[in-house]
Amino acid sequence: MKLMTVVWTAAATAATAAAGGVATDPASPWYRQLRKPDWQPPAVAFPVVWTALYADLAVSSAVALDSHDTTDAAGVKARRQEIAAYRGALAANLVLNATWSWLFWRARRPWLAAAECAVLTVSSADLVRRTYHVNRGAGVSLAPYALWCGFATVLSTAIARLNPGGRSREQ
Repeated sequence: MKLMTVVWTAAATAATAAAGGVATDPASPWYRQLRKPDWQPPAVAFPVVWTALYADLAVSSAVALDSHDTTDAAGVKARRQEIAAYRGALAANLVLNATWSWLFWRARRPWLAAAECAVLTVSSADLVRRTYHVNRGAGVSLAPYALWCGFATVLSTAIARLNPGGRSREQ
């Protein structure tokens, strides 16, 4: 794994975390008044889990981007295309990741956030697939990210269902 690749993936995931963090406000009256499912994890779990997942995403993506170096001319061209596609998939995933916070917390649109989270989950599963394709260990390591995004989709949908119209009991 090359240092510059790790710096790039770490910076990209840190920017995503910061963008989502700016929008997130679990102490807001709006959020506190929302009905939530009994099985929702405690608030402290979210920053702990997301920090670990972002670190995993940065490292696993760096490993994937630096895997399978080739020296033959045809292989180099194919590898460059694969790297470009991977970077695009990673960038799209990170944008989707940060967008959820803005849709849920700032726009206060639980149904829209749940739908967007479903797209994030598909994107995350695709990123795991791409990672596994070039480095099996990194792909397996990244799988919890896609699983957590799937859980987030189910949780977001449950919150949206418990709060018809996307509004809390008291605005």
